[in-house]
Amino acid sequence: MSIDDAIKQMTDIVKTACGSAEVKAVKMSDEEARLSVYAPAGDMQKIKDATFQPAMDMFNKDGMDVQVFVYESK
Repeated sequence: MSIDDAIKQMTDIVKTACGSAEVKAVKMSDEEARLSVYAPAGDMQKIKDATFQPAMDMFNKDGMDVQVFVYESK
């Protein structure tokens, strides 16, 4: 898996959890990325819950460190 594939997969998970979420991705390296997710307050925990295990699996199985930070959208 490439970091681009990991970003797309995680973005899809976020969008499934909250269709109105805005996702901004920054590649830190070939194995690391940071996703800043902006979502309504009521959906923040749902996004965190949906992305936690997939992020851990990507790290443990593929060596991809995709960090997801969820912020309340204004």
